[in-house]
Amino acid sequence: MRNGNDGTDSLFASQVARPLADRMRPETLDEIVGQEELLGPDAPLRRMIDSGRLSSFILWGPPGCGKTTLARILAGSKNLHFEALSAVFSGVADLRRVFEEARKRRDSGIGTLLFVDEIHRFNRSQQDGFLPYVENGTVVLVGATTENPSFEINGALLSRCKVFTLKPLNEAALEKLLARAEDELKCKLPLTDEAKSTLLDLADGDGRYFINLVESVHDLARDGETVDREMLLKIVQQRAPAYDKDREGHYNLISALHKSLRGSDVDAAMYYAARMLQGGEDPLYILRRLTRFSMEDVGLADPQALVTAIAAWDAYERLGSPEGDIAIFQLVAFLATAPKSNSCEKAIISASKAARQYGSLMPPMHILNAPTKMMKEMGYGDGYCYDHDTPEGFSGQNYFPDKMPRLKFYRPVERGFEREILRRLEYWERLRREKNKPNGQ
Repeated sequence: MRNGNDGTDSLFASQVARPLADRMRPETLDEIVGQEELLGPDAPLRRMIDSGRLSSFILWGPPGCGKTTLARILAGSKNLHFEALSAVFSGVADLRRVFEEARKRRDSGIGTLLFVDEIHRFNRSQQDGFLPYVENGTVVLVGATTENPSFEINGALLSRCKVFTLKPLNEAALEKLLARAEDELKCKLPLTDEAKSTLLDLADGDGRYFINLVESVHDLARDGETVDREMLLKIVQQRAPAYDKDREGHYNLISALHKSLRGSDVDAAMYYAARMLQGGEDPLYILRRLTRFSMEDVGLADPQALVTAIAAWDAYERLGSPEGDIAIFQLVAFLATAPKSNSCEKAIISASKAARQYGSLMPPMHILNAPTKMMKEMGYGDGYCYDHDTPEGFSGQNYFPDKMPRLKFYRPVERGFEREILRRLEYWERLRREKNKPNGQ
């Protein structure tokens, strides 16, 4: 049992059985596994530590990768008082108390490392409250977050802190933890090779969870028996897939779904759609993004894409889940296998640029209506050719402002229905050139 923030044992600690994860907590930087890119020789965080100039920083990484442990070790190695807060359970009063105590310690020549777990849970005004204390050195702030700091941390605070990214523990790192756990338990886990591989998979890169799994197997396995995969799953049960539908996992999976659709990989797209639904994502959010994809990435290569997306959306709202899920996956399959074109999106960008450049020019007089006698006398509508009166149904007149060159924004691809559009545009362009030839040419 720990006594508050300094990590020291209380009088009664020896009477309480400590969990394996607590007994195995690293005490030096070299004991931290799986973060060699940050803590290995000449790695960025190691260089900052070795330089003796410890500045505030953010640790971004998934659960169980060592963020809290790293902060504790740093405080001890630099003789800083370690103060820990959780943004989930702390408020403004807690922050004021911590800053005041840190100020008093600084006046006595003692520095403070303030570790804030789940720092993204503080709102923007609370995050702003850290700024003066970070700037004047009252605290060295080490924030920990499982979410993308660029989304969740104030720009002002982020500009004063380095960001270090911690990775989920890979198989080699988990193997090291398993060996240490067996040393601590003074026995080897009685696992078959398949069960051991499953145990590593179940951890999903989370070191703390992995050690808890190891302890469960050690405590619950019967003496003398070998644990196979089926028995292992009965002991620990399967872990739910990691997915936070309003945070980093949400953005990663919708990005993966979108790019799989764009790459016409129907199986990958269905996999990511299934992961999102199983993780609790709102089906209407997925349908909204699929509808957007139908316009952005399929477009006029298949004009039925948008129609199908709206129909799937409508079907799901009428049926709900699970029957309506079929409409979602039908739409995913349709969009993934449809011809792709972003010609309209690119045309919007080009046309918008031209609108900013030539936005003040009047349209040519011959295409302006003349509802009053004065406007007719001024030449509004003079020379307008009614396209339906021509044999081809196409006059070839100029519709751009007189002082603006003719520009080309929409460039259809030679895929899907846009092949037909391309032929039409080429035909009209040929007619336009012929109709606008000077007389006698």
